[in-house]
Amino acid sequence: MAKLKINHYVVGPVQTNCYFAINDETKELIIIDPGYSPKQLAERVRQEGCTPVAILLTHGHFDHATGAADLAKEFSIPVYAYEMEKETLENEEMNLCHMTGEHHVFHADIYLKDEQELDLAGFHIRVLHTPGHTPGGCCYYFPYENVVFSGDTLFCTSVGRTDFPGGSMSDIIRSIKEKLMTLPDRTTVYPGHNDVTTIENERMYNPYL
Repeated sequence: MAKLKINHYVVGPVQTNCYFAINDETKELIIIDPGYSPKQLAERVRQEGCTPVAILLTHGHFDHATGAADLAKEFSIPVYAYEMEKETLENEEMNLCHMTGEHHVFHADIYLKDEQELDLAGFHIRVLHTPGHTPGGCCYYFPYENVVFSGDTLFCTSVGRTDFPGGSMSDIIRSIKEKLMTLPDRTTVYPGHNDVTTIENERMYNPYL
């Protein structure tokens, strides 16, 4: 089984968590939610001596997607997102760029389906569609490493905002209960903002659940 190493970088104006999921044996890596600072993140890749193979977006808001195109071009790698997130990525009102006074649209090269399974960088990944923060938000579950990247769906003792376009509190709670709370207790949760947590911790202490 591949050895997973996770590097964590906080980027952009709203302190977004960007992660590198690194295969310590092959030195391949996956970039998850490169919201800002593509030049600095590219330099971090080179410092690690790793080869990027893909960019995974949990959703299409600017603070998670802004750096994706530059990194994809830099390393000639594809950007993945959930199939129902295309509108959020490509619509300035939905991707929230207007909140910063900037004008950007984003794109993915490969659009994913619920429960689709991927093999990237030596890791087996299951795509979990978790609408609520956005219509096409998703989480990336690495079952053999007991890790899930939850984007802005599930936070440490909290959940993602649902007052943005396409958001729904009932949907996000359903998503978490049906897709994330069914994962093993020992699963480590790497969220889009703030602290790392576990499924067990959220089951016990998250007031929304």
